[in-house]
Amino acid sequence: MLAYALPGYATSERTQQNALRLIEALGVAGGIIDIRPSSEQMLKDIGHPCAEGRRVYDVTFENVQAGERTSHLFRLANRHEALVVGTGDLSELALGWCTYGVGDQMAHYDVNASVPKTLIRHLIQWAADREEVGEAASAVLRDVLGTAISPELVPGAHDSAPAQSTERAIGPFDLHDFSLYYVTRRGYRPAKVAYLEASAWARDVPGGPADGRYTLAEILRWLGVFLDRFFRLSQFKRSALPNAPKVGSGGSLSPRSDWRAPSDSGAAPWLADLEIARAWIERSSGGRSEGGPGERIAGRARPKAPVATDTRSRRRRPGRRRSTRRTR
Repeated sequence: MLAYALPGYATSERTQQNALRLIEALGVAGGIIDIRPSSEQMLKDIGHPCAEGRRVYDVTFENVQAGERTSHLFRLANRHEALVVGTGDLSELALGWCTYGVGDQMAHYDVNASVPKTLIRHLIQWAADREEVGEAASAVLRDVLGTAISPELVPGAHDSAPAQSTERAIGPFDLHDFSLYYVTRRGYRPAKVAYLEASAWARDVPGGPADGRYTLAEILRWLGVFLDRFFRLSQFKRSALPNAPKVGSGGSLSPRSDWRAPSDSGAAPWLADLEIARAWIERSSGGRSEGGPGERIAGRARPKAPVATDTRSRRRRPGRRRSTRRTR
């Protein structure tokens, strides 16, 4: 196994040291390659303002770094007759939080492609607690878990910790993984997913958990982000996935197994259904909730979740008459 740390413009000292400590603790070959020189050349070649010293940290600036990392890894694989092992996970693929083509979307084999990020965190914690990879490596893994999830592509005020936060940008992975499971594995409409998320996570709804992590407004906001990114923004990245194993009950988003969708699809029907849920929840929270016996929580009726019904008329087959039988 060959392992490389590939620091760029925004790599924090904590992240870089953890990478080097993990390489040493695991006893694998590898090293450190600074991608800034090649990134600077790329920025200069394409005429990016950063090449002139201007602080323009746009998506091009970010993707140049992601592309340089992947380019280096594939050329290293050529040289050593090896395979590039991908680092992306199921959650990132669902949200399109990866750089297409020459970036972290591509690898020779994507080992985590069907494992959601929340499960990966639990697996890392489990491996560290059991010291599956030794005491020194376990200490590094615990520190990794304590580091904010970040692509580290935009420089901040200091380099002691990541300046970017993935969850501030696209939302909490707890909610996104919840949405992903019930949308893809259960086939639930957004209205029902919103109801389930509010019941499980919202601290400001009647009957909700007292220790809920999110407000109802946050849940609806991030569910909208998930639906837009999953159905409209990112399918083209999943349509060109590298090979990967299928792991766990969450299934896979590979077009060769569990999930097939057009790359130019839109999110309008799903977002419209979410608006139905939003209006329903707002009416319920306003005191006009409906409920039956045994459904009262905290002194008020608990509304039932919206249910999809088939309104298509049932037509008799042509040429057949409805028959009745008279009985005595």
